[in-house]
Amino acid sequence: MVRDISVAVLGAGAMGRGIAQVLLTANYKVKLYDAGQGVAEKSKQEIAKQLERLVQKALLDESQALAAIDRLLVVNALSEISDVGLVIEAIIEDVEIKRNLLVSLEDIVSEKCILASNTSSLSISTLAARCKFPERVAGFHFFNPVPLMKLVEVIDGLRTNESTINTLEKVGEDIGKVVVRVKDTPGFLVNQIGRAYTLEAINLISEGVCSYSDIDGVMREAAGFRMGPFELLDLVGLDVNHPATEAIYSQFYNEPRYRPSPLMESRLRAGLLGRKTQEGFYRYEDGKPVASVDKSVDVEIKNHFPIWVSDDEPSESRTVIDYLVKNNIAFEKLENPSSDALCIITPLGEDASRCAARQGLDPTRTVAIDTLLGLDKRRTLMKTCVTTDGYLNNARSIFSLDQVPVTVIKDSPGFISQRILAMIVNLGTALAQARTATPEDIDKAVKLALAYPKGPLEFGNFLGVKRIGKIVENIYQQHLDPRYRPNLWLARRIALGISLLEGD
Repeated sequence: MVRDISVAVLGAGAMGRGIAQVLLTANYKVKLYDAGQGVAEKSKQEIAKQLERLVQKALLDESQALAAIDRLLVVNALSEISDVGLVIEAIIEDVEIKRNLLVSLEDIVSEKCILASNTSSLSISTLAARCKFPERVAGFHFFNPVPLMKLVEVIDGLRTNESTINTLEKVGEDIGKVVVRVKDTPGFLVNQIGRAYTLEAINLISEGVCSYSDIDGVMREAAGFRMGPFELLDLVGLDVNHPATEAIYSQFYNEPRYRPSPLMESRLRAGLLGRKTQEGFYRYEDGKPVASVDKSVDVEIKNHFPIWVSDDEPSESRTVIDYLVKNNIAFEKLENPSSDALCIITPLGEDASRCAARQGLDPTRTVAIDTLLGLDKRRTLMKTCVTTDGYLNNARSIFSLDQVPVTVIKDSPGFISQRILAMIVNLGTALAQARTATPEDIDKAVKLALAYPKGPLEFGNFLGVKRIGKIVENIYQQHLDPRYRPNLWLARRIALGISLLEGD
């Protein structure tokens, strides 16, 4: 049954084409317009091909596909959309061009027609500011590829009325999307949280802690992400990601949490954009990454030093001791290590050097291990700035006895997983505190749009609220950089001992 409201989609590129397709398959009548000559007609042909593929996969009846394409009308002038009830613009991401378009539309469509923008980061309030009826302007942010991505963000500007939002929410549900309502803020919800994953990864590189592949391996294999941060950046392209980061940073008046990296800028200028240029953080041949040598497993060492495990973090050291017992590895059960023992520490958000010094341990014999995600998958060791090769190699050999890969990093305030996950959780709680969206919607949106194994607040609860809070606080105290400052939402729930999803 054909829907009551008809829709105009302005901009027939990948996003506009995808939006038109999902509307058509949900029984909406669609008018498609693009300023480029012949672009809309070509998009109609491509939509027809996509619908035919759905028929071949038995996801759509042939009669439904034919009816859907019959509901699509290509128009050559904006004057031809005067009768629609909803306009979705998906044109170039330029604030002035979008503002001018919205103003011009008010002389064409009726006063009741809703004007929605598919912008990914521009302020809806700003886009609506020159309109005679700003209350009917809202954000309707889809994700690429639109037919496959389940999420849509509905963004209300400062003057958007409730009926506009209600209508967009209904349209989103009609086309089979999960709708998340978001406050008008730079980057909205998903694009803000996505910064934590990639920016903290590049910060680790900037500090010389480890390699790109080290970070990707840990975040894929230990943390459960589908792609490592640098694999993701290569897929998206630095020409897309870095300007978006700069835009969010500037719109937040240089909020440190979104601070761009000079390394990103230099690589962008060098043309190392990722897969599209055959080289980014990795090299590609025929679209496939060139394999690098896996250095995560060392040769076996026959003679081991005695092992001593610090109980400075009792629950973390228990994880290490369980591993040693399981693998029949003897260890010293003394309050202090013997004179030649390998000292294993389990810091949360501290660097190995200062953690060893605080405990009065010999830093040349000390190696830290990350227990945040357990030791079942890829393991990460951290040396102090003076750990000798003999003790480091001993630790690496011991913790790879069962063939689980081991990554070794240099000294850092927090391990790879600790730093990246702590930033994701902290930023997620910051959005909850700002009421950008509900805590439940924050988690839902991130899992659907970014394919994270858990949402930010869900990750915090899973890892332990006090535990993640300690990591954030320690990283902040070690760096003294406000980008790591603990968020109030997180700090209050640590104090009360409650879930990150509780309270308001």
